[in-house]
Amino acid sequence: MTELRKIKRALISVSDKAGLIEFVSELVGHGVEIISTGGTAAHLRNNGFTVTDVSDVTGFPEMMDGRVKTLHPKIHGAFLALRDNAVHVASMTEHGITPIDLVVVNLYPFEQTIAKEGVTLEEAVENIDIGGPAMIRSASKNWRDVAVVTDVNSYGDIITELAANDGSLSLETRAKLAAAAYSRTAEYDTVIAAYLSESGAKATGFSASETIRMTKAADLRYGENPHQKAALYKTNNGGIANAEQLHGKEMSFNNYVDADAAWALVNDFDETAVAIIKHTNPSGVGTGTTSLEAYKRALSTDPVSAFGGIVALNRKVDAEVATAIIEVFSEVIIAPDFDDAALDIFKSKKNLRVLKCGNESVSERANVEYKQISGGFLVQDADVHRLSVAELNIVTDRQPTDDELKAMQLAWRVCKHVKSNAIVFANGERTLGVGAGQMNRVDSVRIAAMRAERFELVLGGCALASDAFFPFRDNVDEAARFGVKAIIQPGGSVKDEESIAAANEHGITMAFTGIRHFKH
Repeated sequence: MTELRKIKRALISVSDKAGLIEFVSELVGHGVEIISTGGTAAHLRNNGFTVTDVSDVTGFPEMMDGRVKTLHPKIHGAFLALRDNAVHVASMTEHGITPIDLVVVNLYPFEQTIAKEGVTLEEAVENIDIGGPAMIRSASKNWRDVAVVTDVNSYGDIITELAANDGSLSLETRAKLAAAAYSRTAEYDTVIAAYLSESGAKATGFSASETIRMTKAADLRYGENPHQKAALYKTNNGGIANAEQLHGKEMSFNNYVDADAAWALVNDFDETAVAIIKHTNPSGVGTGTTSLEAYKRALSTDPVSAFGGIVALNRKVDAEVATAIIEVFSEVIIAPDFDDAALDIFKSKKNLRVLKCGNESVSERANVEYKQISGGFLVQDADVHRLSVAELNIVTDRQPTDDELKAMQLAWRVCKHVKSNAIVFANGERTLGVGAGQMNRVDSVRIAAMRAERFELVLGGCALASDAFFPFRDNVDEAARFGVKAIIQPGGSVKDEESIAAANEHGITMAFTGIRHFKH
């Protein structure tokens, strides 16, 4: 696959003009005739190039505000004609069609347009490119004869190859460019389809078909385990996938998974908060007037499990908390920002990964989640529910104190981010024990209590949160044994009355939320 094709004529129509002048200079240096459209033609002429207008090739003027200019047989015939097909060559001769060997097109900036605040549907529609994708697809179909460039980052490699081959491009390069071009038009159409679906009348439920748009960002060293290959793909401009790495060695697959869990948790708090994550579950969460205070409280929940964990903070990191954090080995530190002194402290640890990731409100997170199963995907609304005190239904005789309400809220907020069956003990400032991923709920209660007792954390008077209802009263009885005074759970069991009776017997206040937070 080394067959070369001389580039004699090029059609250039781009919205992104970065690097264009240098690229065209090289083409002209190889004797390439330049055909162009509208703004691109004007830009090239202003920079001293001789340009043939598309309208001179087609014999038709651009019309309808530029909507119609390249949709013509003399353009698409020049792309699609097979150079070694006698019938195609005869048709070109009969109709005065001259072959075009290179097509340089990047599309109207639809993605950038819809990303602007306050953009209207009409503005978005005007930035849907028609002629560009049509040219790309026509030329790419005939990649054996025509080269198609859709990415400004390709200019350098093409210039190098033209120089090495006396103004020609290889068959391998043309094939690679065609594949990239079809990927680009597929991506472009996916964005448009998603936008129009969201902008139209919104029906309940999910669409009949779903497309996930992903752009490869990096190859990873390996996946969840060393024998698995892995890569990072981005779907939008936010979140952990787009965090800026300020220091440390390359992020691993597991680092990304755990970092995402930590970041989601800490951003569920409005107050200053720190979360320490191990294997997607929180080993500890703390709040405070300062990040240092919050970190110390998070660490105290389980300082053993914190070793090798992910630390997420929802405030700018200063030197004081940075100094405390590096006393314990951590894999990743995530925060919205870092002051210079804090960053210098973290840089003293060669391998420590430091991620800067802008704060996300719940409303800014992805509103749909995908989970792959064999043969398909499960799709659901994201669990972005945030509980207000007004939603609580106090079902016991005893009403909660203000301190108990605060503890219940913290426990409930953390419980949402713990793998089911999930139990969280907490006071109003920090978690005291976390029981995650057990096959029955009472074992989760016992494990959470065991962790608290191991680190001499007092459970008397604390709150307990459960991600789902108690199927039996044994959970309440077990909680009472550890001194729990407040329970928050969804309610909804056929044996709710037994659990309520047990809480009343033990003098425990219990609130139903009406919301379940299963996390599998």
